Amino acid sequence: MGIIKAARLVHEFIRRNEDDKIEEVKRALDGVDVDIRTGAFVAVLGHNGSGKSTFAKHVNALLAPTEGALWVGEMDTRDEAHVWDIRKMAGMVFQNPDNQIIGNIVEEDVGFGPENLGVPTEEIWRRVDASLKAVGMTAYRLQSPNKLSGGQKQRVAIAGVMAMKPRCIILDEPTAMLDPNGRREVIKTVHELNRAEGITVLLITHYMEEAVDADRIIVMDDGRIVMDGEPREIFSRVKELKSHGLDVPQATELAYELREAGMPLPEGILSREELAQALAPLLGCR
Repeated sequence: MGIIKAARLVHEFIRRNEDDKIEEVKRALDGVDVDIRTGAFVAVLGHNGSGKSTFAKHVNALLAPTEGALWVGEMDTRDEAHVWDIRKMAGMVFQNPDNQIIGNIVEEDVGFGPENLGVPTEEIWRRVDASLKAVGMTAYRLQSPNKLSGGQKQRVAIAGVMAMKPRCIILDEPTAMLDPNGRREVIKTVHELNRAEGITVLLITHYMEEAVDADRIIVMDDGRIVMDGEPREIFSRVKELKSHGLDVPQATELAYELREAGMPLPEGILSREELAQALAPLLGCR
């Protein structure tokens, strides 16, 4: 079993009226089965309401299954006795860093998590140093988070999670509120952590370009996993992705349109560089 495993996972949101009678039951997850290996970088895609953020909250034990089960490092999220151990193992980075940053100074904010875990003071500062260095924010350690850009704040939030020494980081649409430069720097930071530290990454996103360099892509729709595979395989299935309300990377879209028009291009082109290389011989370029 990998670090994250779901078996027939179901989650229902129940809305009640003033008399505590059930008015509506919405099934956000519907029989999800998945096994994610340690050290993997997995992107979870889906349109709004597909269930991807609900799944992320289960991995961090913020939600408990209505039916089925989910394990994190062999700990059952249904067992309340394991909740805090699960959250130590699987750290969460949310969409808006302002909801996660509470310190007046960057280094104090990064040290807040391990302090709450009862980590000795000397070890806390070692972790703060290492975490800020890992996300490239050492030079800003004495600044107020209020003076940072959105991308910098998100990197501080990631450092705060890292300082708690998780084996897995879940990022729930961490770049949704950032400009393109901020998005690039945050995703680059996460990839570096995955490669250098061996941290398992679960990236919830609706930006297709962020999923291109993942080890694996999971596509969700209506609470179910509808596609699962490597990026080149998933993005080769353009029509199927569109049927689930998703786009594909721009280079992939252009290659698809050219292929539909009769140009002999390979499937699964993921980047502008790959597209240029495929087009060069067809256009007589060297």
